[in-house]
Amino acid sequence: MELGLFFEFYLRPDATHAEAFEEAFSQIEMADRLGLDSIWLAEHHFSPGRSVLSSPLMIANAVANRTQRVRVGTAVEVLPLGNPIRLAEEVATLDHLSNGRFEFGIGRSGSPTGYVGYNIPYAESRARFYETLEVIRRAWTQESFSYKGDFFHYDNVCVIPKPLQDPHPPIRNAATSAVTFSISAKMGMPIFIGVRGRSDLVQERVDIYRREWQEAGQSGKPDVALRIPVYVADTMEKAQSEPRDSTLNFFKNTVATLNFPVPGLSDEENRERVDRGERMKRISYEEILETDTVYGTPEFVTDRLLQLQEEFGLNSVIAEVTFGGIIPRDRIENSINLFAEKVAPNLR
Repeated sequence: MELGLFFEFYLRPDATHAEAFEEAFSQIEMADRLGLDSIWLAEHHFSPGRSVLSSPLMIANAVANRTQRVRVGTAVEVLPLGNPIRLAEEVATLDHLSNGRFEFGIGRSGSPTGYVGYNIPYAESRARFYETLEVIRRAWTQESFSYKGDFFHYDNVCVIPKPLQDPHPPIRNAATSAVTFSISAKMGMPIFIGVRGRSDLVQERVDIYRREWQEAGQSGKPDVALRIPVYVADTMEKAQSEPRDSTLNFFKNTVATLNFPVPGLSDEENRERVDRGERMKRISYEEILETDTVYGTPEFVTDRLLQLQEEFGLNSVIAEVTFGGIIPRDRIENSINLFAEKVAPNLR
């Protein structure tokens, strides 16, 4: 099982933007030295109290320059907010600059904030997502191409450079809705999943993904990566008490973005969204520890991740090590160190 870390470049209360960048890069360089497999970068827009990570491709290039071996990916690049030709050029360039260490994680984002700021209707997000992906794939795999869609129109364009990896960087899709699991399987794309207290529902959809992958005759095996908050400490008491305030901070702030329906989502997606917001309003910290996180000693974290690997058939785990944004820096770095030195060897 491959093991990566997820970073949002949180902006701590009273910290400067420069300090947010410095802390995250320091922890990323630490992960590279400790031998972890990958670094994954969020994308947030117009989030002054949360994150400075609005340009993940630029940050990915900086990560590649600051590290020696770790792979770097986006989790996720919000495709509907970008121009597909520009994205194809920039990702292909990044693939060369990283010496083939880049992975292209993509999604639509469940938050309408970026869409509002970019003046793009969220109702168009699904159609824009698949049209953008189609253009990017053609740009990477065809010497030149033409395309006429609902949003983009190109005549005989030749995107240079082509990616270093053949035929292009791995593309991994963030799967939440039932339809996304199905489409990802039919397109032969690896997926990201998250549990957030919905393990039964997620298990059902992962099963659909695997079945439809086989029915579509895809080469290779289905590939599932779980993103989940992980915190490791010497004792269970420390592992559960030290990230408590930060974890509750995340749930409190996230509820505000989930407790109303979003135009452009299906009725099923909006019901799930509102239900999730209601659940997060009521959930206790004890329930969070039980269902939504992996906090514990190295032995506990190892056993729990192995259990999740078997449950979902995981190929990789992406640990959210700064979950909530206010865990003290020295404790985050101690957790990363324990994860790399005392958990990772048992999972590979």
